[in-house]
Parts: sequence; C-alpha cells; structure tokens
Amino acid sequence: MRPLLPLSALVSALLLAVPGAALAQDMLIRGGPIHTGVVATPSAEVVLVRDGRIVFVGAEAGLPDHAGVPVIDLDGAALFPGFTDGHAHLDGIGAREMTLNLEGSASVDEAMVRLEAWAVAHPEGPIIGRGWIETHWPEGRFLTAADLDAAAPGRIVLLGRADGHAVVASSAALAAAGIDASTVAPAGGEILKDENGQPTGLLVDAAEALVAGLIPPPTEATRREMYRAGFAVYARYGWTGIHFMSAPWGDVPLLEDMAGAGEASIRVYNSVTPDGAQALFASGPRSVADGRVVTRAVKMYADGALGSRGAALFEPYADRPDTTGLMQIDGAAAVPVYEAALRSGIQIATHAIGDRGNASVADWYAEALEAVPASERPNGEDVRWRIEHAQILRPQGYRWFVDLPIIASMQPSHAIGDLHFAPARLGDARLDGAYAWHSLVDLGVIVVGGSDAPVERGDPAIEFYAAVARRDLTGFQGPDWRPDEAVDRMTALHMFTLWPAYASFREEELGTIEPGKRADFTAFDIDLMTAPEAELPNAKAVLTIVDGEVVYRAGEDTSRP
Repeated sequence: MRPLLPLSALVSALLLAVPGAALAQDMLIRGGPIHTGVVATPSAEVVLVRDGRIVFVGAEAGLPDHAGVPVIDLDGAALFPGFTDGHAHLDGIGAREMTLNLEGSASVDEAMVRLEAWAVAHPEGPIIGRGWIETHWPEGRFLTAADLDAAAPGRIVLLGRADGHAVVASSAALAAAGIDASTVAPAGGEILKDENGQPTGLLVDAAEALVAGLIPPPTEATRREMYRAGFAVYARYGWTGIHFMSAPWGDVPLLEDMAGAGEASIRVYNSVTPDGAQALFASGPRSVADGRVVTRAVKMYADGALGSRGAALFEPYADRPDTTGLMQIDGAAAVPVYEAALRSGIQIATHAIGDRGNASVADWYAEALEAVPASERPNGEDVRWRIEHAQILRPQGYRWFVDLPIIASMQPSHAIGDLHFAPARLGDARLDGAYAWHSLVDLGVIVVGGSDAPVERGDPAIEFYAAVARRDLTGFQGPDWRPDEAVDRMTALHMFTLWPAYASFREEELGTIEPGKRADFTAFDIDLMTAPEAELPNAKAVLTIVDGEVVYRAGEDTSRP
C-alpha cells in the first residue's frame, strides 16, 4: 500500500482531481541513460517527480527522501525531455487512421490497387484519401482522373498528394464540381490540363478549393473520434506535445472540451486557421486544463509546396521553366493581419517554402514590426514569430532570421524525402540555402523541429535521424546534398524539446529535465545520443509521460478513451 501523502501533496492531488486538470503523479525514474538536454549537466542517474513536477535530477547518491514513491525502471531504455512535434496537423493525423491511406505506395499501380480495395469495402459515398507521392514511382508522373476512374468507376474520388498541396479528382468529382476545359483556376492555384486542354484531374493549391464542397462535413462525433485517434497515435510514437498547425478555428472548443474531459493525452499548441484570427485577436491567448491545450497563434500561407511546384521561387523551376510557383497571399492582405496580431499578443506562423515566398514573408514581418512599435505590443520585443518550413532560402536571406528575429520551424524528414526530386526542381546552385539547419543554428537562430505529419509519417525517431544523418532511410544521400547542413545530436535534441518549448513561450516549464519543470518525458528503446546512425530510425518509444502521468507504455494500453 502506498503511504499517506503529506498535506501539501494531498492538496495538490485534490486540485489535480478537478476536471480539466492534468492527472499528475509522483515517480522515481532510474535504470537507463537519462539525457537532460541541459548542456552543462547533460546526463543523470535518476529523476524524482512529485505532483507532476521534477524535484530532483542527478546522481543516485544525492537523491532526497523518496519513501513510498513508485519506481519506474527504464530497463536500459534511454530517457529524454518530452519530444514535441513542432509542426504537424493533428486532424490529418487522426483522419489518416480513418480514410484511405496511400502512404508508401510504390507506384501508380499499387496506389490504384489500394483504391480499388477501398472502393469495394466502402461501396457508398465519396472516397477520400491522402498520402501518395509520385517522386519514387516508376511511372514518373502525377495521378490522373483516368487512373481513379479505372480503379473506382463512377465514384467521386479525391486523393490528396502527401504534401497536402495538390489533389487528384476522378471524372465524377470533376463533373460534380463543374470543372471542365473552360474552368479558370483561382488565384494561387492551378488546374493541370492535357495536350487537348482537358483537365487531367490534378488540382494544385488554391484550386483544391474547387472540389472541397464534395467532402461531406464531419459530425462533431466523427471529429472527436478523429482527434482521439490522433492523440493515441502520437502518444504511442513518443510525442508529449504537438504544435497543431492550421488548427481549424471551429475545432478549438472541441479540443478544449476534450482536454477538460481528460481526453487530450498530450499537449496541444494551436496555431489556428486565418478565419479565426479576428476572434483570437479579440480574446487573446487561450489556455485550458492547466495548459494542456493552448491557443495563441495564427497560421498563414505564403506559397505552395516544392513537390507540386507551388513553392514560390525567384527564378523559374529548373524542370519546368514556365513557372516560378504560386503565391497564396500578398503583402496588402498579410501585413494588416500581422499588425493586428502584434497589438493583441498573438503569435504569427507563416508557411513559406520557396526562396521568394520566404523573402516575401520576411519583408512583411519587417513592415508590420516597424508599423507597430514595441510599446504597443503586449509582448514588447518578444513576439517569437515563425516561418513554417523555411525550406529554400537564399543564403543572404539568413539575416532576416537573425535580425528580426524569426524562428525557423523546419521538418528534417522533408529533406530526406525531397533529396530525390529537389535537385531537379531547383538545380544545384539553389541547393545552397536549402534545408539549411546547420547554417541557421550556427547564426544563433532557433530552429524548431517538426514532422508536418500526415505529410510525413510523424515518427520522432525518423525526424531525429534525418536531422543528424541527412540521408534517406536506405542511407542514400545523393551527390552533394549539402551534408554539412546536418546537425549534431544535442542540437537535434534541442530541435524537438527545448526549442519547441521556446517557440510556444513555455521554455521555463518544458523542454529540459530540470528541477521545477513539468514532468514530460520520452523514453526510447535505444539511446539516440550514442546509437549508430543507421539504427536511429528504428528506435521505438517505450514510455511517454506528460505531467507525471504515463500516457503510453509499450505493451500496455495506457491510451485515453
């Protein structure tokens, strides 16, 4: 039997029993390497937690009284500060578990075999899916409506490319949306057409909106199920938090309700869709369930993605000289929103992938910061604005990240996937400044690591490996893929722990294993700091702890309902 709690701990336990509060616990963790993330004291033998807070980190010999505290034996697993995915889409992660997942399809044929099987198993309604990417396919082309029609005749089918910046629609879907040879693409979008001027079925960036109305709106119950699935998957991977990019404004109350009901197993930091900007500016930052769900940022889009040639470049694409990509917004629309964000204390995160897209956002940030002096900002100089992806930069553009400054929110797995097509899209010269993690870190820039799941798998082990190896999962790097842009392992650890904490204004309580901080931990079955590089992507989370509560343990069903 566990002994009675002292009075102070009993009061804390009663407070934590209030709906919406985290279920914090006491624990002593030992039995494996412990990496604190603190440069001065990078390792420890034991960690003692009381009421969900770290009270001791260090050598076994210095351990204070811990009578009756439950012990977690790592059994050789390696413990780290809780890993946070600094850029992902929680709704898409959950939806991937509930819709047609084409991730990993090795060819057009394989993708269509999956579609055919799904159509048979789901004979009614539209077919919605995502995850295909053509860059490895032997056919060497995008999917087309003809492909979809052959696999699922007569059905409305919408299959999103992995990056989320293009969708292929079946002929039935095109007809239902009224898209034909005469349809003009909206600004910031493209309707691909064949040599006869007929739509191929591929709709890029803003053109995706033309078929959005064909997707039945989910019920609240379905959305709740989707988020439950996302939480369960991410806790199992070892993530203790997620920066939810493009969080639908209408879903914020649902997420807050789930947190209050104890259904949010990991932390959520919401960067909401622009339709919620004015309401968020009016309310200011929101936090519920002892900070389990925090909403204090707006996500904007400047351009598209490199794979679908929507990233905005200064010079034409090397493999398609007729285009320089697609801007999704201009300064006249963006800067007033940025200025309003500054005056309300709301963070801005803007998607920019191409060099022109990144330069435009930096210019707009500078314009807004000049227009709204620090004295008129709740956060003063400390605004912590972000560029999401920052994939293709001109090296002379690094200065924006230093001078303004700007947080670079980057996804290492993009580089190990894009290495198979980015040289063709960009040409060799523009690879200087591409996925430039090391160059930015060397300049003192905060580089937040993320996965962009469901664009990528969302596995922290793969992301860590990509950051330190800069090779694909087979070990391939390709000719001159700028290997010097890989980072050392402590930097990679900070990219997924301390720096996401900073980017969400929580570095005082998250991101390292130190006394006084919240007890968020991730343990992997191999030691990411010492294991051979090739073994890193195979690491598996064995323990995920949030606020001192075990939310995932390998071999046990600790996921929330």
